[in-house]
Amino acid sequence: MSAAGSKAPRIVAGVDGSASARSALRWAIRQAELTRGSVDAVIAWQYPASYTGYGLAPSGVSDVDYAGWAEKAVAEEVAAATANRPVDVRTQVTEGSPARVLLDAAEGADLLVVGSRGHGGFAEALLGSVGQHCVHHARCPVVVIRGQ
Repeated sequence: MSAAGSKAPRIVAGVDGSASARSALRWAIRQAELTRGSVDAVIAWQYPASYTGYGLAPSGVSDVDYAGWAEKAVAEEVAAATANRPVDVRTQVTEGSPARVLLDAAEGADLLVVGSRGHGGFAEALLGSVGQHCVHHARCPVVVIRGQ
């Protein structure tokens, strides 16, 4: 982590509502508590492909407040994970692909923590995964946490 005498470590944790991301956020908060660091809990959101692909939304899609949903989700996850832990946790809600949003948020961070849903093998090779992308492209160490 940060060298002695330098600023407190900054840990970025990906949040997406999954059990593994929940575990990753709890791990990041415990690590920040041990190192006297802070956590940036980051969630990404995107419009459905059908909305962005043609500029026209199916009925009802344009009425959905995706950013509002993401803000509520990350706030609830942080509240549950901090439970009386004296750690500075900031939330970040950003539109974009999860891997890109996390990599951008982790610029200058000491650590990036993401969950792994456990999908693997052939499907992962075809589709890729956020965690795998972050491991290969982050400029800081990455910790991947599996769910229960």
